[in-house]
Amino acid sequence: MDGPSPLGDFLQARRARLRPEDVGLHDLGPRRRVAGLRREELAQLAGVSVSYYTRLEQGLSRGASAEVLEAIAGALLLDDHERDHLERLAGATRRVPQARRPRPEKLADETRDLLRSFDGVPALVLGRRTDVLAWNPLGHALLAGHVDPLSPEDPARRPNMSRMLFLDPHCRGLYGDWRRKVRAVVGNLRIAVGRHPEDRLLAELIGELTMKSPEFVALWGDHRVTPCDAATYELRHPVVGAVTVTQQTLVLARSPGQSVVVCTTPAGSPSEAAMALLRQASAGSGQAAAVDRPGRIAPPQHDGARPDRPTRTPARFVSEHADERRGK
Repeated sequence: MDGPSPLGDFLQARRARLRPEDVGLHDLGPRRRVAGLRREELAQLAGVSVSYYTRLEQGLSRGASAEVLEAIAGALLLDDHERDHLERLAGATRRVPQARRPRPEKLADETRDLLRSFDGVPALVLGRRTDVLAWNPLGHALLAGHVDPLSPEDPARRPNMSRMLFLDPHCRGLYGDWRRKVRAVVGNLRIAVGRHPEDRLLAELIGELTMKSPEFVALWGDHRVTPCDAATYELRHPVVGAVTVTQQTLVLARSPGQSVVVCTTPAGSPSEAAMALLRQASAGSGQAAAVDRPGRIAPPQHDGARPDRPTRTPARFVSEHADERRGK
C-alpha cells in the first residue's frame, strides 16, 4: 500500500492512547505537545534508542528483531491480538512489494458443501475483503434481502459487507447497535490489511470507505485490531421485526482468508420463531435459492404452484400469516 507506513501508524496510535501514569512514569509539567507518551518515553520503556524508535515509526527501519518488537509491545501494553498484528506489520516491512493483478476469490467445493449443510440457519461465506462469496437462502433473507440473491456468483457484482454496512441505508438500519457492529468490522479489516498489505483491492476498499464515510475514518484512525469471532446483535428486520442473533465466524483452514458466518437464535425464543417465519416468507416469496454445484445456484422450487398464481412478497406473507393467527 502507498502512503504512510502501516507499522508507523499503528505505533503512533497506540502510543497516543497511553498516559505517563499508565506505565509508571511521572508527568513532568502540565504542558505536553503530544497526546499520550512521547517517543523518548516509549523508547526508554522499551530499552531502545530514541533515534531507532523514531526511524521505526517513520518506516525507515525494516529490521526490527523479535526481541525489540516484544519490548515495544510490552511498553505499549498490547494485548495478544495487538502483538500478533504488530508482528505482521513488522514482517510486511521486510518484504519487497510485488505488483500482482488481484484474482477473484473462489469458493472451494468443500466450502459450498459446508454452506449447504446449514439447513434452516442463516449463513454466508466471506472473503478476506469481506466480499460475499456465497450465502444460503436464509442468510440472504436475513442480512441482505434487498440485494440480488445471485450477485455473489459474479465477482464484479459481489456484495461487500463492509461497504454495505457503512454505505447502504438498509444494512445500517438493520442493526440496533450499528456502531458496535461496524467497530467489529473495522477491527477485522485492520487484521486483513496487516496480513495482506499488498492487496490492491483491499486498499481500494479502504480508500472508498475513507472518502465516503466519516464514521469509518474515525474508527479506522483508532487502529483497533480485536477480531470479532462471536457477538450477539439485536436486528430490526423489515419483514419479521426484532430478532436477536449470535453471529459466529468459522475460519476455513483450507481457504486462507475466507470464513463462514453463521447466525443462530436462542432455542425456544421469540427470535427463533421470527426466524422460522422468515424462512417461510422467503420460500413463499419465490426469492429463495439453494446452493448447488460450483458456479451455480439452483432456482427456487415452487412445489407445483400454478404459473399464473401471483407471487407473494415476504411482507405480504407475514401479514397474511398474522391474519390467520387472528382468525381472519
